Amino acid sequence: MSQDKKPTVFLREATGLVKRASFLDAISLNISNMSVGAALGVIGYTMTAVNVIGLNLVIASILAFVLSIPQVIVYTMMVKRVPRTGGDYVWVTRTLGGLFGAPLSLMGYPLETMAYMALIVLAGVNAIGSVGLFFGNSSFLGIELPPNLPGANPTEQILIGAFIFIVLILVNIFAPRAGFRLVSVLTLFGIGTLLIAIFSYLIIGRAGIINYMNLLQSLSNANPPVTYQSLSSAYKGPDFDFGATIFMLPFFAIFVFPWLNAGPAVSAEIKGKNAVEWNVPIAAITVFVLVTAAFGAMYYAGGLHFINMALSNPTLVFDWSFNFWTLAMGITNNTFLQYIMGAGWVAWEFAILAYAIIVTSRYIFAQAFDGFLPARFAYVSSRYGSPVNSLAFIAIMVLALSTISAYFYGGFQTLYAATIASMIYFFFVGIAAVIYAQRNEKGGAKGMLSAAGILMAGVFAYIIYDYLANPTIWGTAVTVANIPGTYFAYLYVVGSFIVGLILYDISRIRYSKQGINIELAFKTIPPE
Repeated sequence: MSQDKKPTVFLREATGLVKRASFLDAISLNISNMSVGAALGVIGYTMTAVNVIGLNLVIASILAFVLSIPQVIVYTMMVKRVPRTGGDYVWVTRTLGGLFGAPLSLMGYPLETMAYMALIVLAGVNAIGSVGLFFGNSSFLGIELPPNLPGANPTEQILIGAFIFIVLILVNIFAPRAGFRLVSVLTLFGIGTLLIAIFSYLIIGRAGIINYMNLLQSLSNANPPVTYQSLSSAYKGPDFDFGATIFMLPFFAIFVFPWLNAGPAVSAEIKGKNAVEWNVPIAAITVFVLVTAAFGAMYYAGGLHFINMALSNPTLVFDWSFNFWTLAMGITNNTFLQYIMGAGWVAWEFAILAYAIIVTSRYIFAQAFDGFLPARFAYVSSRYGSPVNSLAFIAIMVLALSTISAYFYGGFQTLYAATIASMIYFFFVGIAAVIYAQRNEKGGAKGMLSAAGILMAGVFAYIIYDYLANPTIWGTAVTVANIPGTYFAYLYVVGSFIVGLILYDISRIRYSKQGINIELAFKTIPPE
């Protein structure tokens, strides 16, 4: 006997996306999302602004990982229960409701990530410039310098960055399987070069560092000097201080451990149940080992005193791009290995773009599939099997923001501080996990998911507090027209949420005219 179907705003009975991602692809998406290679490249910019006396980066990495375990549990458990395109967006909106959850998710990932991608387009080009300068080619100076500094060539930077980004977009449109594979290739290459750098520290050791620092001193004639001895002896204080170490937690939150949502966001496209269930913990453990080993190798070779003082030395960091990668390149006399490590640093930067294009397009797709965003964003090409319109929208937004940033970088780099949107979002992901557990789980699973969600929310509450309490460190020290740059970032975050509310109301009105209650979409799990 036929029954009338309940009204629904789902566009069709299936998403139209195809299971193309392998286990390796899923893990690689998460590892690229956690951007360990990029973090090792920018660590100095943070350390120039914090107290490094008593700071131990190895212990900080361990603490950050331990505090991320509740989030690993939440994502591992929830992706088993809701393996759908959009990942946490789906279970957050089904738990917190569409009116709050949909705008929250739009703010917390797609809009925040597109702003971040726009700046990474330029940062990737700057990394290319840094590698070129390392090898003594002064013609790379124009693309090495941030666009707002004298000597920079913003036009050249945006042309190079836009070309690379457009190629990545086109790959994902016309060959989506290759898009996944590209992330895996970049990630594996990045890991390989990271291991080469780590072993360079372990094998060459202190003698190589001393020689390289003497070379930098002779080239820069810096005053005060930047030799190994001068920097090491400048360190005054204890080798470990818990306060200074735990203060670095937001750095690991901004760049590394919380970013576990990439694999779950494409879970409907991952081949194999084990790949869906285990990509999060495997990626988290892999990144933990890599980043901790990287800092440990630096300390082993150079000693904590020297490494902390060197990474916090403005002359080295700002004038010589001193970081994990350039120091590793500098201590080896093997030109081939130097090129490989330099290429690895650049690969990590563009792996961020490669993964973010895929994952952000799936968030936008899922939000359109629910009826929250315009339906055209849920279109899947019958020929290529890719969400063409979502990818095209990302291309337009990111390239527009990148172009503006290239010429007004001093103001637009404040968007880096918009990362707080994701910290707020992850806080509510934890809350949603608790509510989901209370409504749907029983026994041990109920207790475990509830406890993990509470702990996850607690960790992000602290990170948000630390972020807001120290805006010039974890946000930006840039001012625009004598106004703190963080205000513009916070305005972007609040504006993103308000835009989400407006879009939700527009969608609600549009569907109500068709006799459909949009909230129905947020009361059931969407089809695969």
